[in-house]
Amino acid sequence: MSLVSRFTATIGAATFFASLHAQVNTGCISEISGQECGPRLNTITTAVPFLMIGPDSRSGGMGDAGVALPPDANALHWNPSKLAFAENQGEFRISVSPWLRNLVPDMSLAYLAGYKKLNKRSALGGSLRYFNLGSITFTDANGGVIRDFKPAEFAVDVSFAQQFSDRFSGGISLRYINSNLTGGLNVSGANTKAGQAVAADVSFFYQNKDMTIADRKATLAFGLDVSNIGNRMSYSETSRVDYLPINLRLGPALTLDIDQYNSITFNADVNKLLVPTPPVYKTEPDPNTGAPVNVIDADGNYVVFSGKDPNRGVASGIFGSFSDAPGDVYTDAQGVQHVEPGSRLKEELREIYYGGGLEYWYAKQFAFRTGYFWEAATKGNRKYFTMGLGVKYSIFSLDFSYLIANTQRSPLANTLRFTLGFNFDGKAKKKADTAE
Repeated sequence: MSLVSRFTATIGAATFFASLHAQVNTGCISEISGQECGPRLNTITTAVPFLMIGPDSRSGGMGDAGVALPPDANALHWNPSKLAFAENQGEFRISVSPWLRNLVPDMSLAYLAGYKKLNKRSALGGSLRYFNLGSITFTDANGGVIRDFKPAEFAVDVSFAQQFSDRFSGGISLRYINSNLTGGLNVSGANTKAGQAVAADVSFFYQNKDMTIADRKATLAFGLDVSNIGNRMSYSETSRVDYLPINLRLGPALTLDIDQYNSITFNADVNKLLVPTPPVYKTEPDPNTGAPVNVIDADGNYVVFSGKDPNRGVASGIFGSFSDAPGDVYTDAQGVQHVEPGSRLKEELREIYYGGGLEYWYAKQFAFRTGYFWEAATKGNRKYFTMGLGVKYSIFSLDFSYLIANTQRSPLANTLRFTLGFNFDGKAKKKADTAE
């Protein structure tokens, strides 16, 4: 089951059942000897994919990109190290998004994030993310109703950011994750439980405010964040364990002050999941039917033909994620499998997904945003435009974003996000400037 498919249909139950049954990928079968089948659908599966949803409206309006944007409280999701350069003494923001309402009418994501500057160079922050998966009715094999249940997932973060110089900072976050998808239901004789994990983020941020472009003041920033580094998660004592969505995110942002009232920011994020890619398993023709069947070793495990065994440690999974794509596999008329030359590198590149956009501010009070997000068709096929609006007044801010899907029947179509923000001290920037 793919990362995107976990976001669709009955998301709660599907995630659990995927942890009980191994997914066997045999590659595509060619009807003509040696014929290339082309790129295969080979999405990467993780537990708790809700951690990868961009929770706020600002980045949500800019192609779901935010690793190097000027800091606000939502930096806790995108890049906690940015908080060390926050201009306000403190801030908190609350975001709400009805999620996949085309499929599930009562699914939603809520996100509360805030920070407090400890001094000029350091900050402490925290956040709570709550994912309500709606209501699910569990039934037995005969269709009889067992009970209704409302699955939910949440994560609690604590973050610290510190400036190392006037232009460079680092940050670290600790995260507790709880995913209760079954309510302890017994499935096929296995008692289920809430999945739990502890994870960490490591992030860095660089900004240079002493630039000019065409005689106009400019700020160049660059961010890097590795998120959700933690133990694998299980939903029962007998099921397999799934990786957390360990993710590498990096990218630049450029802010240009056009004049006293107008400014524009361009940003872009490059992402890659640092978890194993599902391999292609070895097959051989069935002696009776000729149909391909999986080869099993002496321990009862499927034999990997191309790629790497996905059942490995977290560290091995992270570093191996850059070289474990199985490539495009086809089977010739004699039932022999082949890897298309050069396809392994192509698949590794297809695992990178992108987002970016721009933000225009007038008088630091009214904002317009737009952006685009792209993911390869064989890795989830998320492609969409975004747009958003923002307004600031005194210590309050209100942001809104809207998602326009670029693929037919996308479950993400028409996604809305709302964010309300409060600054603890709207005069902090002026104080900091005076101190300098």
